[in-house]
Amino acid sequence: MSVLALRLAGPLQSWGASARFTRRTTESAPTKSAVIGMLAAAAGIDRGDDTGLTPLAALRFAVRIDQPGTRVRDFQTAHHGASGKSMPLSERFYLADAVFVAAVEGDPTLLAGLHAALRNPVYAPFLGRRSCPPAQPVDLGLHDDASSMEVLAELPWQASAWYRRQHRDRADIELTVLREADDEEAEFADAFRDQPISYAAEHRRHALRAVVSDSVRVVGPSARRLPRHDPFDAVQEERA
Repeated sequence: MSVLALRLAGPLQSWGASARFTRRTTESAPTKSAVIGMLAAAAGIDRGDDTGLTPLAALRFAVRIDQPGTRVRDFQTAHHGASGKSMPLSERFYLADAVFVAAVEGDPTLLAGLHAALRNPVYAPFLGRRSCPPAQPVDLGLHDDASSMEVLAELPWQASAWYRRQHRDRADIELTVLREADDEEAEFADAFRDQPISYAAEHRRHALRAVVSDSVRVVGPSARRLPRHDPFDAVQEERA
């Protein structure tokens, strides 16, 4: 198996699992549906192409929370293009200053093609909504002969510099990972309705997906510092 890793960082993100009338919420971490949709768009798969979506939807998905961000609320107004009448006020939620690392695991040939598409996308990636572009390139590389948890444990902490400074005395950091449950874990897992079946506008459909919370430890800021060199130590050693 191979793993394609993605950095999802930007001023605003929105990972909605549901939308009711004028209220658009966001989950606290990227959904599988949104990330698979990003990869499908990069590969140029049409929204109504359910056959092209099927192998992507079968990929296993995990996401590491490097910087949880802050939930913010926005109010938006719109006017009808023809009549000019005001549309209902809409309430939309976002995550501000969040950073995640997503991992999709599966067939090496499929992931190699998606990796190439991500580096030269047909449609530009966005973080849940078109109004949320990524602040950095999303590509964190294709990793062969590895599992999602192995890759998420090895990749460096992607948090912003100001956020890392708040943890500058930590030698390691424990990060939460939301991953798809194994068969034996499914009974005790949480259920998320973000398993994509179809993105077609006329019959958009999602199934339930079993998810468990796990964690990995990565190198913290203090472990990356170079040791301080005291020239008097060397003098004392020579005298001894």
